[in-house]
Amino acid sequence: MERETDQKADKKADKKADKKSDQKADMKAGPKAGSKAGSKAGPKTGPKTGLKADPKAHQKERQEKDSETDQEIDYESKSNSQPEPPSSHQTNQREVLNAAMQAGHILLENGAEIFRVEETMDRICRHFGIESGNSFVLSNGIFTTSGNEREEIFAKVQHIPVSGTHLDRVAAVNQLSREIEAGQVSISEVRQRLDEIRVMPGKSKVMQILASGVGSACFCYLFGGNVRDSVCAFGTGILLYFYVLFISAPRLSKIVGNIGGGALVTFICTMLYLLGIGEHLNFMIIGSIMPLIPGVPFTNAIRDIADGDYISGSVRMMDALLVFFSIAMGVGLVFGVFHRLTGGALL
Repeated sequence: MERETDQKADKKADKKADKKSDQKADMKAGPKAGSKAGSKAGPKTGPKTGLKADPKAHQKERQEKDSETDQEIDYESKSNSQPEPPSSHQTNQREVLNAAMQAGHILLENGAEIFRVEETMDRICRHFGIESGNSFVLSNGIFTTSGNEREEIFAKVQHIPVSGTHLDRVAAVNQLSREIEAGQVSISEVRQRLDEIRVMPGKSKVMQILASGVGSACFCYLFGGNVRDSVCAFGTGILLYFYVLFISAPRLSKIVGNIGGGALVTFICTMLYLLGIGEHLNFMIIGSIMPLIPGVPFTNAIRDIADGDYISGSVRMMDALLVFFSIAMGVGLVFGVFHRLTGGALL
């Protein structure tokens, strides 16, 4: 019995040793045989055996194709993508700044002072939460900027030509700014109110003509004229504003229009004086010529210079002085013609 068991154990050990030797032989002969088989079978089998023989090349090709498809998808997505719309905060900021610019435009266009324009624009910006708003105002232009780490960058410039005075619009914008500070209006209501103020009608032509006549008569009487002189000044003032509204303003420049206005007033008053209707020629001319005097621009020029706005104050002062000189030229022109024609006998 013991011999039989020993024989069986020896057989099992021999079998295990044979299996190990066969595996080692296969491992040694595997690469050589594979290379030979690949070289022999390559031309016959075609691309299928080539892919099996070189998997790394096949993997590189697949990676290149995948990268190309990814690039095409990215390009299509970029081409189909649209720019993102501005956020509500950015839209609200632009709306506030445009409203402030519009308010400043209305004020400056209708004869307001520089400090009033800047103060109104700053109040609108601060109330609606724009801390970086900055405005630089001249007599004929507004520069507005804003922007910091938390707010969008904004810049805008508007040119406002030097024009007449409309104090009703200035008062309406001032009232609106007070209501904004009190929190009574929203930004959409502000824009609507500003549009209404901008198209606010002025005084009618009939009212302006009558006001010119009454003002001329009152100034004539104030400066020392009598009732007859005031009546002459009333008629001259009415004729003067007919000339201003229908001839000077629509067809002539400021210099030529004021020269013509001064000459017209002097000629009418001189004729009334020579006809014996008026008694004091100087008071008649002074009173009748007052509707042409730029009182509001001259006063605003002094206020701007006093507030340190020397550029705007100087421009407005020059504009007012130009009107004064033009009126004086018209008056002197008529007196010179009468003096040459009559030799100084009548005047």
